[in-house]
Amino acid sequence: MPVATDGTIVAGIDGSRSARTAASWAADDASRRGVPLRLVHVYRVPVAKMPGILPPEETIRAGFAHQGQEWIARARDGVLSRFPKLVVETAVREWSAVPALIQESTTAAIVVLGSRGLGGFTGPLIGSTAVSLARHGHCPIVVARGRRPDGPLPDEGRIVVGTDGSPTSEAALGFGFDEARLRDSGLTVVRTWSEVLDHGALRPHLLDVDAVEIEADEWKSVEEQVAPWQDKYPDVPVEVVVRRGRPIRTLLEFGTRARLVVVGCRGRGGFEGMLLGSTSQALVAHSECPVAVIRPAVPSEADGGTRP
Repeated sequence: MPVATDGTIVAGIDGSRSARTAASWAADDASRRGVPLRLVHVYRVPVAKMPGILPPEETIRAGFAHQGQEWIARARDGVLSRFPKLVVETAVREWSAVPALIQESTTAAIVVLGSRGLGGFTGPLIGSTAVSLARHGHCPIVVARGRRPDGPLPDEGRIVVGTDGSPTSEAALGFGFDEARLRDSGLTVVRTWSEVLDHGALRPHLLDVDAVEIEADEWKSVEEQVAPWQDKYPDVPVEVVVRRGRPIRTLLEFGTRARLVVVGCRGRGGFEGMLLGSTSQALVAHSECPVAVIRPAVPSEADGGTRP
């Protein structure tokens, strides 16, 4: 089956309220970017031998497909009621959710998922699906969640980006600045530091650690990283926060007042392994706003890397 048109925003649909929330966020972003929205439902017919009392496999397959079409139609009607001029593509695919979404991500600008669901997208960023998408996806992933489960998404607040100076956080900064521009929002760039760890490794001389010097170095580093992006997006108000502490607690705190939190899928220092362990699960399970997970851009000879 053909995948998304290049640059399309893709939303995973499974009939749950959370998936409809994801479709709403995706439609809003697609409208702001002036690109199509693609609604995708993925179903899988059990491969085990069906008991004789059940209908034939082809009948079951047709039932799965019909249910998916109904869910897709409902989601499409919902987004078009808000964005009547939006171009909406739809697809009902028989496959496994992870490979289907990874394939969609090869041409999509963003893949958007709900934080909980009914079928193939249930708990998408709580277990192995999250790790697979983070490691093998080809575009940013957004988990649409609000202040409470199945509640409305925040429509005000700043965009918050966690950065540690790595190439992935460079890509996260670019995504965050662009979202802030699209939403006419301010941007908060967050860097955390520790007196014990340096870029994820134990500091060699803990007794000689100078907290004031560490914080000054972190301020200098993050300001140097942010400066080119500020030049590229001069109309985006930027706030830089450098704080001693754990990244997840800091991001969760800022997320209570944000409309979007943006992180890289891997990095160094405080944000290392953001999607590979308990840190990612805590962020996605407890954030009070949507979470965007960004993969590093692939450097090219033309642009020399991810920096503007």
